[in-house]
Amino acid sequence: MDRDEVDRALARLGEEHEAIETSLLALQDHAGRRLLEGAELTGVTKDRWASTEQAITLLWGYFDAYAAALTAARELRARRRWPNKDDLVELTDRLRGPSVTIASSAAHPSPSITGPAKLSERFTLEALVSRMNQLYARSLDMVVAADSVWSALPARIDLLAAELQRTRSLAHSVGVRPGEHPAGDDLESITHELSALRAQVVSDPLAFWTPAPVSSAPGGGRPDTDRYDRAARALEDVRREIEAVLAVRQDSEDRLIRLRDLLSRADRTLAEARVARGEVLAKIAASEVPAVSGPPTALQERLAMAAEYRRHARWHRLSPLLESLERDAEDELMRARESLTAVTAPLAVRAELRGRLDAYKAKVARHGMAEDPLLIERYDAARRMLWSAPCDLRAAEQAVLRYQQAAADVLVPRQAGPRDRTGRQGES
Repeated sequence: MDRDEVDRALARLGEEHEAIETSLLALQDHAGRRLLEGAELTGVTKDRWASTEQAITLLWGYFDAYAAALTAARELRARRRWPNKDDLVELTDRLRGPSVTIASSAAHPSPSITGPAKLSERFTLEALVSRMNQLYARSLDMVVAADSVWSALPARIDLLAAELQRTRSLAHSVGVRPGEHPAGDDLESITHELSALRAQVVSDPLAFWTPAPVSSAPGGGRPDTDRYDRAARALEDVRREIEAVLAVRQDSEDRLIRLRDLLSRADRTLAEARVARGEVLAKIAASEVPAVSGPPTALQERLAMAAEYRRHARWHRLSPLLESLERDAEDELMRARESLTAVTAPLAVRAELRGRLDAYKAKVARHGMAEDPLLIERYDAARRMLWSAPCDLRAAEQAVLRYQQAAADVLVPRQAGPRDRTGRQGES
């Protein structure tokens, strides 16, 4: 190396010295490193921190050796303004050759399992900088990862724990307690999970760190929040259930009134169906009439239980009971209406036959055929069947069909007659 090359190399190495010193001091003052030093660590973090502490100690040892070698080179260069050949040879050896000797205890703090340990190891200044950069990147990666987890998760867990406490108080006010309601058991489980989660995050943050798949920068990755997210979702589900119970407390009286009205309408409809069944059995013959069930006593008992729950403010028990009662009461009213429809079906058939008979009679009268003897005979026969009790619907329907056929036979020739006459006149 000539003098200019030596000066440029010393300037570059001096800049690297300042940059490395700044980085090491920043690592020394990093909040994550201070927290790691003072924490009771466990698991992965404990093992990684033990290794990282050794790496940081080794870094400072390397840095001191690097600084000493740089100082010695600077002193050699400062002896003469114009260094002679021997000076340049020595400076070249110091700046480019393996001039830095590191004791084996510093270079390899852990016992080697690959063979006998070396007493010392020699580095060039460039190789030493490369080794320091590697150690620094690994150390900073570990510190940044732990600090990122501590910055992200404990505060969020504390906020969720505060929300959990508010939800527990609200649940207690509506009678949702562990052992008495599933939501109370869920709250207890979430409480234990958050306590365990926070303790583990504090003692072993790296267990909650997901490194980035490809990252060259230290600290590449993100905190693993899966357990926290599951607890948050579980608490949200419980909170919605508690809100539903609160809603029951606010509108339970109106819902009970509506339930009583539904069951009362179902009872009245069934009573009407029973009366209609008796009427059908008396008025209609040769027809199968379905039986009508009695009033829904089981629903009335459950309704009385719901009212009892409301009186004693047992909202957590009232909520699911009201929901099932509302479904069953609607089903009961629909069943009662279907029963009434099924029972009164023969009467509807008779009414339809009566209407059809009278409609055909009016049609015949409009065409001046009301006095036709066959039509009068068949009409009277059908009418006697439809207006007698009990009415044989099958026979009555056949009588109405015979009257319809007779009316059609009479009306069709009469309606076609004028056309025939018109046709004959046309031909003549």
